[in-house]
Amino acid sequence: MNFFEHQAQARRNSQRLVLMFLLAVAAVVGGLMALVLLILRLGTEGDPQPLGAFAAANVEVLGWTAMATVLVIGLASLFKTLSLGSGGSNVALGLGGEAVPPETRDPKLRRLRNVVEEMAIASGVPVPAIYWLPQEAGINAFAAGYTPADAAVAVTRGALDKLTRDELQGVIGHEFSHILNGDMRLNIRMMGLLFGILVIAIAGRKLMRLSLEADDARAVAAGVAGGLAMTLVGYIGYFFGQLIRAGVSRHREYLADASAVQFTRQTQGIAGALKKLAGVDKGAKLDNAGREDVSHMLFGDGIGYSALFATHPPLVERIRQLDPGFVPSSLKAMAAAWNDPGFSVMDDDVPGSAVSALAAPESEIAFPAGGIGRQVGTPTDGDLQLAAIVLDSLPLPLCTLARDPAAAPRLVCALLLDTDPAMRPPQFEAIAGDQGAAFRDAVLKIAPQLESLHPSQRLPLASLAFPALRRLPPAEITRLLRSIGRLVQADGRISLFEYCLGRLLRQQLGDLLQPAAARPIGSVALDRLQAPIRVVFTALAQHGHASEREARAAFLAGVHTLLPRATLAYEPASDWHGPLDRALLQLETLAPMAKELLLEGLVKVLGHDGRVSVAEAELLRVICGALRCPLPPAVGEAAPTT
Repeated sequence: MNFFEHQAQARRNSQRLVLMFLLAVAAVVGGLMALVLLILRLGTEGDPQPLGAFAAANVEVLGWTAMATVLVIGLASLFKTLSLGSGGSNVALGLGGEAVPPETRDPKLRRLRNVVEEMAIASGVPVPAIYWLPQEAGINAFAAGYTPADAAVAVTRGALDKLTRDELQGVIGHEFSHILNGDMRLNIRMMGLLFGILVIAIAGRKLMRLSLEADDARAVAAGVAGGLAMTLVGYIGYFFGQLIRAGVSRHREYLADASAVQFTRQTQGIAGALKKLAGVDKGAKLDNAGREDVSHMLFGDGIGYSALFATHPPLVERIRQLDPGFVPSSLKAMAAAWNDPGFSVMDDDVPGSAVSALAAPESEIAFPAGGIGRQVGTPTDGDLQLAAIVLDSLPLPLCTLARDPAAAPRLVCALLLDTDPAMRPPQFEAIAGDQGAAFRDAVLKIAPQLESLHPSQRLPLASLAFPALRRLPPAEITRLLRSIGRLVQADGRISLFEYCLGRLLRQQLGDLLQPAAARPIGSVALDRLQAPIRVVFTALAQHGHASEREARAAFLAGVHTLLPRATLAYEPASDWHGPLDRALLQLETLAPMAKELLLEGLVKVLGHDGRVSVAEAELLRVICGALRCPLPPAVGEAAPTT
């Protein structure tokens, strides 16, 4: 299953989840209406009416009961969801998480940071906020957030102490699967909906406590009875909600395990982590009282649910999916060593050797025969090794700047400076106007350090800056967004790459400001968005080919591949960036499988002349980022220039 199929499934799961929770809400509403009807009937003197007639006579009261119940559940769900809307870091902090310092000297924390950064760069997404849970001795981890831009990854102390680098990489690969495949948004939605149903039971318990303080014995009895009934109805709804959550979560855990193998190209890491999870005394258990809310987000079952409510498949089944020859009895001998109080793993933090060096910008790219869509959201071991090379090759002073909240905005602005120094004065004026002279001088000082960077290093460097940018106040992020927009346009000319990089940064920073406002997975068909497709194909053809004749032919080849029955005209424009900006916003609403087809059409446009340079491939990558289809750093395979 590729990225687009995962996305389509996540969308179906989300729709199914909402439908099933609506049924659970309907059951709660029906239960409370029946309770009100019973109370009214018990309070009626004389011969009772037939039940149907009695209900009809009290239809207004029952209607208000239903409306009030739906309103309470809806507002409680909305409150819980909004409380999580500021990003994944709040979830980590709520469980006692601590941010991993950017320049930590602790070897285990440094290893965690390296593994997460490598996985992010290999995936083509911003580096998530990185946390560890120092009080948790169990082996566990989770990813939380609405989008990759506001994601946080957290790992327990037990995982850091007991997992090797390969095992930790397998666990992080599992969590990145949730980040890339749209699971995090679904997780937060589940938390909100479950809380909405549970609030009826909470209200019932509150009513019982208040009723016990009343002076009138009849009021006490009525209040306790009513509260008890509300609690019972609420927990019945919550019971079904838990069953729904468990069913959805178990299936996604199998997919995430498989994705971890696909990312790392080896089963020993993720399988070894699961075996230790099964063998150590503490297992995956978390001690924090708030763990139940996030149980479906965890790498392993941190609660100890019964089989009925388990949010994770049985460990033995998960291990056998990865290692068919696994014998559970073999754990006993290994577990004795793992459970020794002095046991701790710290292997050398050295990634595998590189499979290729960074290709020169003038090199050409050969796209894989299976289609470029197979690379989206699916980093391989080669991508991980290349990410390690890129990360290791970045100058240490620039990495230090990227990880510093005070310096990261200056670095991001410096990355957007024109490659021609003669064109930079208007950009420096724009920076000074928005950010002040001191900020401009800092950017001016950083600029020479960026001149030696390979094109493939610029986006990874920007990605490293995101954990620091997340720590900025919203007003500073807003000002930085404005500065990025002005920087792109200040020199009077906008290259396609400059535009796309600026737009990608604006999109990701916008997600930091309002994570919950990020668009969910789209559902629009290709034929409904022919106009924006024409704009994007035109821009790519215009900037990727030497002559207008070649550009027109490339445009038509892409259109014929994607929309064979459409008659779209190639109409290049000098003022292309405004229409392209609007087109990408519209294309973001495409259904996942439609995006895969669109991506193949984009490749057809770029490669029509038989030459796709690394620079052009980078353009494809950042445009895909704008469509929320992250590509790894090595798009296709580098081929020698002929």
